[in-house]
Amino acid sequence: MAKRSTLFIRIVEGKNLPVKDISGSSDPYCIVRIDSEAIIRTATIWKTLSPFWGEEYNVHLPPSFHTVSFHVLDEDSLSRDDVIGKVSFSKEDLAAKPQGVDGWVNLTEIDPDEEVQGEIHLQISVLGKGDARILRCHVLEARDLARKDRNGASDPFVRVRCNGKTHETAVVKKSCYPRWNESFEFEIDEAAGEMPLSVEVWDWDLVSKNDFLGRVLFSINKLQFAIQQEDAWFRLGPDKPKHSQPQPEQTLGSLRLQLRLRDETVLPSSRYRPLVELLCQSVGTNLNGNLPDLMMLIDETTTADNRQEVATNLVKLFLGQGLVEDFLDVLFKLELEKTGEPNTLFRSNSLASKSMESFLKVAGMQYLHRLLAPTINRIFDEKKYVELDPNKVELKEAGCTGLHRIHTEADVIQQGTTHLQSYLAELLHTIVQSAAHCPPSLRHAFRRLYQRVQEHFPEKEYRKVKFIAVTSFLCLRFISPAIMSPKLFHLREKHADARTSRTLLLLAKAIQTIGNLDTLACCSKEPWMVPLQPTIQQGIDHLKDFITQLVSFEDREDPGRQAQVGLQCGSMEKEGFLLLHRTKDKCMLMASPFRKYYVTLGKDTLSYAKTQHSKVGLGEGDRNKKSSFIALPKIKAVEKVEEKSFGSANVMQIISSEENGQMETLYLDCKSVNELNQWLSALRKACIHNTDTMSSYHPGIYKGDKWSCCHQKDKADAGCDKTRHGVTLQEWYDPLDPDLESQLIFRHLIGVKQVMREKYLEKVLVMEDNGPAKPDEIGRFFSVLQELQETHASVDEVERSREKSLLLELQT
Repeated sequence: MAKRSTLFIRIVEGKNLPVKDISGSSDPYCIVRIDSEAIIRTATIWKTLSPFWGEEYNVHLPPSFHTVSFHVLDEDSLSRDDVIGKVSFSKEDLAAKPQGVDGWVNLTEIDPDEEVQGEIHLQISVLGKGDARILRCHVLEARDLARKDRNGASDPFVRVRCNGKTHETAVVKKSCYPRWNESFEFEIDEAAGEMPLSVEVWDWDLVSKNDFLGRVLFSINKLQFAIQQEDAWFRLGPDKPKHSQPQPEQTLGSLRLQLRLRDETVLPSSRYRPLVELLCQSVGTNLNGNLPDLMMLIDETTTADNRQEVATNLVKLFLGQGLVEDFLDVLFKLELEKTGEPNTLFRSNSLASKSMESFLKVAGMQYLHRLLAPTINRIFDEKKYVELDPNKVELKEAGCTGLHRIHTEADVIQQGTTHLQSYLAELLHTIVQSAAHCPPSLRHAFRRLYQRVQEHFPEKEYRKVKFIAVTSFLCLRFISPAIMSPKLFHLREKHADARTSRTLLLLAKAIQTIGNLDTLACCSKEPWMVPLQPTIQQGIDHLKDFITQLVSFEDREDPGRQAQVGLQCGSMEKEGFLLLHRTKDKCMLMASPFRKYYVTLGKDTLSYAKTQHSKVGLGEGDRNKKSSFIALPKIKAVEKVEEKSFGSANVMQIISSEENGQMETLYLDCKSVNELNQWLSALRKACIHNTDTMSSYHPGIYKGDKWSCCHQKDKADAGCDKTRHGVTLQEWYDPLDPDLESQLIFRHLIGVKQVMREKYLEKVLVMEDNGPAKPDEIGRFFSVLQELQETHASVDEVERSREKSLLLELQT
């Protein structure tokens, strides 16, 4: 049994942001932080006060997290980025809204006294009896304190107040992981009534005012009656309550966010097996030609609010069971039974449409990247000015044809047409040549779709419908959206600028027109697309040939093909060039220790080489050509490194053990916070089953004769900060998690169980002359659902009792 917290985040857009640049605009981006840790950075949207991001993330979190915050900043190339404001949500805020947060939220100013982080380790004891009681506060250490100085650290000291007396520890210079080990004693005066013990952490500054780093408050009256000694880590809190939202005249703008926190208790696989078997039987019985009652009920009771989520969960569940093609086939038949007009087929957001769309994203992303990456990268690199609409032509953007002749509007449109035809021809050539590279699961799904539509609309006047059914998904719901927003489909790290974005939009329009198999409709609606008509018509002919080839492509017979479908999208692989440094028994690091290597995360190893295809070991002096890889089971920790260690905020470390038991650390310098967290996440997921992992680590480096983070001189010191194995980002290439998908489907079915029962009883009444189609299947389904619900209730009760006992223990 596992308990998992998943936070869905969609950063939609902003509005009314303040002006930060001399141009009268801003260049806003968002940083998402879980507690104090930055995990996501959106793309920068240039020169706007109303940015649109549309970026979505799923973050897996440990249940112990406290807050999620969104910091909006203005990017500056010559100076530090300007802070605009932030929005914060506590875990309790999100848990109180199981349906999620969806709407506009005002930004607030960032108060330095509220921006605290970290924990402090204290021993608090009450000594003596009667009136002669002494309170002893032993200040041991702190970790992960806020960085207040330019050197990327702080100079912390602790101020302890009680009963009118104040004591201070020594100042620890340049450390966010200080160790003090100092004790202070206070006489307890019971006649004074309620007495607080205040433990405050400050950053010492020689010239300016000391910076507040956080505080912990204790009730002495409760302490002396509840404990003799308390030894624990305490989370630092702000100095004062959070200020209220700004008044309209003081507004910093607002963000439109969608957030949903889900805490899932995932049971062992055996508990879900009866439900999964029933779902598999429901799609497996499709062979006899009858539509299964269970899938019909699920289709009819899934609403627009949760249809996308349910579709994705069902697709992943059936992928893992090797039955995704049968599942989609059932939905194709259900959709065709409800559709009388061919022109509306698969155009609504039905469960069939959403499921096929999810299937393409889950199983076809590598194929999509193969199709689009060359053309998308070319458009971004060339930055050509492309415009066909005379009403939008800007001659100053087009430049000159020569030294003295300025472009005319006709010149600009002709030039734009030439560029767009080139991009379109390149992309169409790639598509029509890709049948053999299309994943078998996609080919078989398109073949089923093609055949079902052909059977349902056999008339000659509907001969194009079977092609349009395929292109409505391949072109309109998969390729075109990825062209318009390549960042959202992981094709680019950043959003396109205005010029490139317009080129992408025009290319996507052309692909949509080709996918509709109709040039006249587009050209009548947007006559300025007429110059592309010959290329579009040629593309339609080529696309129909491609679809014919795609659905008739013969794979070699493989009895285990269906069972392997789920594995095709479940390989944990990541690769790319990174700056890398390995330290082994070294104390002094070079001034510039990093070298560029191609790093590959495979199924069992993390390997690195000088080039993408090279097998050369690390380092020019490596005469013995030692192996340039780390076995994943040997990895003990994957963590971030303090910015001051290498002068970069995007360095991570991989700590692994060698055969002789010695530890070796590999440092990787990433290009951005997003790349850093993607590598952290991928490695943590790849090592999730490792045993004997480290519980603490050093976020700094061992340089000279001490650790840069906590100043300890023992190189073998256990570590001054706790490891963070639990924070990971969900990626499209993540392995399937059958138990989690089963739990998500179960939760949805419980929510609609009563509606499903009512709809089923209605069907029974209608069919009572002939009897229900499969009463045993549906009856067993409700029985299995009830049993699983009771199991969950008992497990949740045990978990609540355990948490309550733990809370009482902490409170005392």
